[in-house]
Amino acid sequence: MRRLALALAGLAVAACAGREKVPAAAPAPASPSAVVPSGFEGRPGEDVTEYDLTHDGKPDVWKYSLKDAAGKDVLLRKEKDLNGDGRLDSWEKYAPDGALSQAVYDLDFDGKPDETLFYEKDQLVKKELALGFDGVPRTWNYYEKGKLVRKERDTNGDGNVDTWEYWENGELDRIGVDQDGDGQVDRWDARKSAAEGQPSTPK
Repeated sequence: MRRLALALAGLAVAACAGREKVPAAAPAPASPSAVVPSGFEGRPGEDVTEYDLTHDGKPDVWKYSLKDAAGKDVLLRKEKDLNGDGRLDSWEKYAPDGALSQAVYDLDFDGKPDETLFYEKDQLVKKELALGFDGVPRTWNYYEKGKLVRKERDTNGDGNVDTWEYWENGELDRIGVDQDGDGQVDRWDARKSAAEGQPSTPK
């Protein structure tokens, strides 16, 4: 996480100093080869623009767009090399209105996505975390009006959710656990105390 923060800070400083637009190689996009996250594949007819924000002579940001019926460029997605190692570490996808709809980050720079964020109307609604070595999500966080309301986890790596956490006002309220693998909660653990100091009753 710290390495990603430092890389992001470096790009931000370079961007403030000015952008250097690098002519794109035609006709194919010139971004580094990498495992492309699902939903971020290229589209026929799209244009790519490269930027060298660190001024080291190598592009580190790639912007993809398509022209609409009026000939206006519509931003589709962006790709970024955050730490200058020649591999993509960040992918962003945009809605037709130009708002960010999805962002994927490789937090440990191993070539596999670790965190995927989903947005609706400029608000975070879902976060997927794949912090293992296989790039497969194991935790899903859900948000309402910017606040965490639920977490789902696959704790044994079988591809199925077996633990549910419900949050209220920033506090963990209760945890449901599937003990037999049927996809249903078998045990509830109350983690939030009621006003009188007694455990709350799971709903």
